[in-house]
Amino acid sequence: MAHEIEAAAADSVGQILRRKPRDAQPLGALCANCATPLQGPWCHVCGQSATDYHRSIFRLAVELFGGLFEFDSRFWRTLPNLFINPARLTRDYLEGHRAPQTPPFRIFLVVIVLLFLALDGGGKPAAETVKPAVAPEMMKGSFIEVTGSETEKRINAWMRSRANAALAHPAAFTASLQAWAQRLSVLTLPISALLLGMMFFWRRGVFMFDHLIFSMHSLSFQGLLVSATVLLSKVSPEFGWLILLSPVHLFVHLQGTYGLGVFGTLARMFLLFWGSLFGAVMIALGLLLIGLYEMGG
Repeated sequence: MAHEIEAAAADSVGQILRRKPRDAQPLGALCANCATPLQGPWCHVCGQSATDYHRSIFRLAVELFGGLFEFDSRFWRTLPNLFINPARLTRDYLEGHRAPQTPPFRIFLVVIVLLFLALDGGGKPAAETVKPAVAPEMMKGSFIEVTGSETEKRINAWMRSRANAALAHPAAFTASLQAWAQRLSVLTLPISALLLGMMFFWRRGVFMFDHLIFSMHSLSFQGLLVSATVLLSKVSPEFGWLILLSPVHLFVHLQGTYGLGVFGTLARMFLLFWGSLFGAVMIALGLLLIGLYEMGG
């Protein structure tokens, strides 16, 4: 059951949408849950909202509908900076100006879900869209016959049996890959932070925490950009050019956050590209092995 990221993102969306109750009970009133005198719109002991729900059904329905579209004011301050001035957004957070921002990890989790929804596109079920390119019976001789040790022979037999199962049940194999892809996508965050850490190991006053915040903001933008490009490209292929904003945004974000020159920024972008590519290949291989392993269940 692969719903960890979805659950975390759903909780994060709830936090983004959270706002001060409009019908909070007056200060000093007793909390309905723990009977503690209230000192604000939420109980400071148990955390329950001090909202008074004794209102007409019409008023409750209007507020519920309105709440679906009323975002926390922090979100509206965070999103424009994420697109237009990412370096300022990251620096402000690192310098302690965090209250006006939506937490970066919360945005990162939500973007992961949005990205997979965009890539999925609400298309046809996997059983209809994914068909084996090779008949399962043709796979019997597709792996190299190993004449080495007994361990190597067992590995080859394992790979052959799992590949046959994946080709025989493409829908189940695709579903497994999609579920684990969402889980393993979180690994892009530590990979990015580690790469940045290696590039700035000599700089005093810059810590791994700084690289994590930068990576959350950067990956969130890249995920939103890919999602928008995929969705808009379904309307018209001409929107494909939007993906060219990816290196431009990374250059501005990297240079502004770390105070680099043009050459230093381009050099680190080059290293980030190849390091990220290597990490993506390793994640893809791990994803493939996990998917094949689950086909044996």
